[in-house]
Amino acid sequence: MRVLVLIVNRLLWFVPTLLGLLIITFTITHIIPSDPIAFIAGDNASAEQIAQLKEKFGIDKPIPVQLWNYIVGVAQGDFGKSLYTQRPIADDLVSRLPATLELTLVAVLLAAIIGIPLGVLAAVNRNSWIDHILRIFTVSGLAIAAFWLAILFQLLFAMEWGLTPLQGRVDGWGPDVVTGFFLIDSLIMGDWAVFWDVVHHMILPAITLAFPAMATVMRFTRAGVLDAINSNYVDYQQAMGVPRRVVIWRYVLRNALIGTVTQLGLIFGSLIANGVVVEAVFDWPGLGLYAVQSILQSDYNAIMGFTLVMGTIFIIANLLVDITHGLIDPREAR
Repeated sequence: MRVLVLIVNRLLWFVPTLLGLLIITFTITHIIPSDPIAFIAGDNASAEQIAQLKEKFGIDKPIPVQLWNYIVGVAQGDFGKSLYTQRPIADDLVSRLPATLELTLVAVLLAAIIGIPLGVLAAVNRNSWIDHILRIFTVSGLAIAAFWLAILFQLLFAMEWGLTPLQGRVDGWGPDVVTGFFLIDSLIMGDWAVFWDVVHHMILPAITLAFPAMATVMRFTRAGVLDAINSNYVDYQQAMGVPRRVVIWRYVLRNALIGTVTQLGLIFGSLIANGVVVEAVFDWPGLGLYAVQSILQSDYNAIMGFTLVMGTIFIIANLLVDITHGLIDPREAR
């Protein structure tokens, strides 16, 4: 019952949060001293032609009117059209969302698979040389800028050693689109050549995106294991003759992962945002690259559409984190 109340409380804040995000983004994009219409029209366009374009896109109206019209459109599922591609922004976002979600999910999976065991290893060997080395790894993951790491990986693994592709999501057109997730679509089609090609292209951007997440998972897992390992039930299990490795992996880790599970949900939301830089460097055709191109082109509607989608994903991720935490520890479902 407490979990249900928690879900209702979070959902009540869903619309006000997105509305506030929309208003802030709309205001910022419209006070920037740039005129995308003049840029689209070109240097030789007359004032009359520019005025016609502004009327076509509704930019000739006062900003409050533009804001109201945009809110009404979004409520109806209409994010407007891109000033440059002339395509509905909703179609652009839907077509690029699977690429971003696929990369982010793989990065979170890598962070969990690698970060949790290393966190346990660091905790079990507290203050040893293993712990110190892993601590350096943790600090590096939180301190190194994603764009610098991405460029370094490209220089070494792609350009110098030729082990991975430099950029892109797949060679050629990729598999037939079923879900939009190329890994899944290639498996559905039974095309192993395309599957391994997708994996090959994903290695560098996924590791780059996962690196800071690994550090965070390691840090929280280590702290959780150190806290749980001093509990009475651990002393009891060891006194009963249960092997230490069994105590650590079966009993300690289960209780230590509460904080880590919470962080994984929050990490997912943050990686969606960090993916903007990674996608731009690796030319990954997701929402991040779309956002960078829209910013460079001052495509207001596209920027706002991207921001709303990212805000929605982040809110949903936080909601799932709260629900998961409430199920694991009912005391938190308040």
